[in-house]
Amino acid sequence: MRIATWNVNSVRARKERLLGWLERRAPDVVCLQEVKVADADFPAGEIEAAGYHCAVNGQRTYHGVAILSRTPPTDVSKGIGDERLDAQARLVEAKVEGIRVLSAYFPNGGEVGSEKWAFKLAWMAGLRAYLAATAKPSEPLVLCGDMNVAPEDRDVANPDAWRDSVLCHPNARAALRELLDWGLVDTFRLHHAEPGFYSWWDYRQLGFPRNDGLRIDHVLATRPLAKRCTGASIDRDARKGKQPSDHAPVLAEFGPAGTAGA
Repeated sequence: MRIATWNVNSVRARKERLLGWLERRAPDVVCLQEVKVADADFPAGEIEAAGYHCAVNGQRTYHGVAILSRTPPTDVSKGIGDERLDAQARLVEAKVEGIRVLSAYFPNGGEVGSEKWAFKLAWMAGLRAYLAATAKPSEPLVLCGDMNVAPEDRDVANPDAWRDSVLCHPNARAALRELLDWGLVDTFRLHHAEPGFYSWWDYRQLGFPRNDGLRIDHVLATRPLAKRCTGASIDRDARKGKQPSDHAPVLAEFGPAGTAGA
């Protein structure tokens, strides 16, 4: 099974790119972030014509997440069960072929010390509590998304420039570590230990051509599923060309139950 995550930065602006990418890469499951449309305006018809079912938690203008899957998703739900934190559409989940799939768009955080920063940390803590209350790390689960955190300095092209930012701050990294410690594995690092891999590049200052980026998009799996992970990659080609998203898709491959991966 090929599971991907991609912050498309507006599904309407990137619709043709998305449809072309689905045809080329043929993922089984795609978690989208920043779809930036209400549920009713999500291009479900065209995506379904491409062979995918849609589970959407949309929001007009901002945020919004979705799960696309080749087989019909079941047990679809939205949010983490906290009215304040769920005012922004940042989580949708579904079960696909026995795997619980969560598509998440973590808050950016604005500036350290701001209200947005406090909301980011509260949202991450809320997600951690939600997982603890509703899931078991012994069961197959994958948390995918733009997590707006680079876990380590090797995930940042210029660590000194970003060290105290909302994407690399020790408190943000600690909050992500809390999620991992619950029972999740960074599938990309199972296959690539070296630095130099990034999933986001600033549109400005030739960030992408210079590979001046950060790895902030992740596919995190519980250990039973991570053991089946046979490969992981970042699709830089999807970041090329005119009017791309500022993020590239991240993909992880999983064999059937009983498969030994990394």
